[in-house]
This record gives sequence, structure tokens and C-alpha cells, in this order.
Amino acid sequence: MPRRRVIEEPDIPAQINIAPMIDVIFSILAFFIMSTLFLTRLEGLSVNLPKAQTSTSQKTSRATLTINQQGAISLNREPVAIPNLEAALRQQKQPGQELTVVLNADGAVKHEQVISVMDVIRKVPGTRLAIATRRP
Repeated sequence: MPRRRVIEEPDIPAQINIAPMIDVIFSILAFFIMSTLFLTRLEGLSVNLPKAQTSTSQKTSRATLTINQQGAISLNREPVAIPNLEAALRQQKQPGQELTVVLNADGAVKHEQVISVMDVIRKVPGTRLAIATRRP
């Protein structure tokens, strides 16, 4: 019976050539960059807007109204009672500016109290109400 010869392979570790993979990754990256540039284009038609002598930029100011778990109300971290809230909001609002009130109400606060605060905010002319939430 003839003997088989075992050919010994040299001790060279296996290598993976990653140069083609890098080329593919850069090609995909370039594709995504180019496609996002086309997606950010404005959807409207390009027009030359006229100038107006009487136009003014709308300036807004912001106030944060917080109702904590115990029901205490604070406007920009200053404690305030509901009867004094309307006067405090009028004081925050600058003439000729719109006031955006961000309402941060704890989840444990009674719905009735939140609605009463919202009613007071709506009484002040030139105010907008924004209700703060957190993502699930």
C-alpha cells in the first residue's frame, strides 16, 4: 500500500482583504450623502418676495409654567397663585411681542387644575399655549 505524503502548509495566518469592502462602504456612503442632498430641497417654487415698508418681524418671548405633583404653580421658577397668574403673565409679555407659555404639568396633577391654568393663559391676549410632554 502506497503511503500518502502529508504536505505541510507554512504557518501563514489567514488574512481577509478588506480593501474591496472599504470601497463598497464609501460608495454606499456617497450614495446616501447625495440622496439626502436632493431630499432637503425646498418643495415650494422659487419666487422673489417683494419688500414692504411696514413689515415687522414677529418677535416672541417664552415663559415656562410648571405645575408640580402637589399642585403648586410656578412661572419661570417663581411661585405664583392662580388668582395672580394672569397679572404675572401680562407682566411677562412685552408690548408688540407674542408670548409662548410652555405648560409643564406633572402627570399626577388633577385635570381640573390644568384646565383652570389653561383658561387663565387664554385670557391674556397675544399668548400661545404649548403643552410639554416627553417621549415614551
